[in-house]
Amino acid sequence: MTSLRHRLATDTRYALLGLPVAMAHFCVAVAGIAAGAGGAVAFVGLPILSGAAAVARSLSDVERVALPGVLGRSVARPSYTAVPGGAGWFRRLMNPLTSGQACLDLLYGIVAFPFSLAAAVVTLVWWAGAIAGLTFPVYGWILARIPGNDRALPELLGLGTGDLAFIGVNTAVGVLFALTLVPVVRAAALVKASIAQAMLTRASYAPAGVAGLTAG
Repeated sequence: MTSLRHRLATDTRYALLGLPVAMAHFCVAVAGIAAGAGGAVAFVGLPILSGAAAVARSLSDVERVALPGVLGRSVARPSYTAVPGGAGWFRRLMNPLTSGQACLDLLYGIVAFPFSLAAAVVTLVWWAGAIAGLTFPVYGWILARIPGNDRALPELLGLGTGDLAFIGVNTAVGVLFALTLVPVVRAAALVKASIAQAMLTRASYAPAGVAGLTAG
């Protein structure tokens, strides 16, 4: 039971806290690529694109740190080209663009955003449904006495329109959300994590179950 709670807490945290990071990553990628490509002819856009690649690398590192907890195994950070000794200021400025992974870091910010948004929304909906439904017997009696309150669902199911049917059906819906909370949140987290693993990591040969980040 403890491991199940830990699993749910880890997946929930990954899905919800990953959304702000995904939003920032998306904005950096879209703005950086648009500005960089637009000014590339005059060479003004290249430093902008390089800066966006550097920020995208940092945001990708944040994602890589969170992955082991969700996947249950370590991941390896792709290698990035180091700045050569004695390099000039322009070479240092453009260094983030010299790594092949830079393109994937930027592309991930665009590709992953809708999946991050969907994972966060699904997680919030299932948590809200479970909490609201399981606690419905506490406040449902008050709602049942509000004039004009819609009781279409119990009536549609042929359970009548009484207070007991109204509270019972809504509580049952909450129980259904609660019973499916773990697998649904797990699936939402895994979809997002699978995309991040494919685009932001390389193969790791560390033993399964190691929850750590291995630098490449």
